[in-house]
Amino acid sequence: MGPDELAAHELRLAAENLAKVADELAGPVARAAEIIIEALQAGRKVLLCGNGGSAADAQHFAAELVGRFETERRPLPAVALSANTSNLTAIGNDYGFDEVFARQVDALGRARDVLVAISTSGGSPNVLSAVTAAREKKMKVVALAGRDGGKLAPLADAAVVVRGVRTCRIQEGHITCIHVICRLVDEAIQPDE
Repeated sequence: MGPDELAAHELRLAAENLAKVADELAGPVARAAEIIIEALQAGRKVLLCGNGGSAADAQHFAAELVGRFETERRPLPAVALSANTSNLTAIGNDYGFDEVFARQVDALGRARDVLVAISTSGGSPNVLSAVTAAREKKMKVVALAGRDGGKLAPLADAAVVVRGVRTCRIQEGHITCIHVICRLVDEAIQPDE
């Protein structure tokens, strides 16, 4: 298969994946958005975590909330826990990598805040530790997972599980779902609120 054929093949696979996401995940995406909107309308904040590409997705999601997605509105409180390299390296060095997000959740999280936990495998130990810390703080948890949801999905108040085995397809599904959640937030949080 030549480069043009391979590119067309991969683009078709991505499109098929997103069609499947649309068919299967509208309800879970709406539920995740509802939890986030409810917290933001109550003056609470959103903490987000993930590793690798999921860390980038967490940062992207936080930027859409703090800045704006498509509609002018007030900035919304959101923090990507993967963005502060000093925190990550200090906590990782002193407590181990499994605690890099949990320690930050313990420091920053409050009851009725939301943790958005992103893991393509659904089994990242540091993400699962963050969920445990969030539960101890009486926070809500929104999970974006892949494959069968792993250990993460059953721990969440809302789980968006992009079924599949290829990480790239799961991540494509996650970022699309993130954009849809942001669209729903824009709809719910009016510019004058």
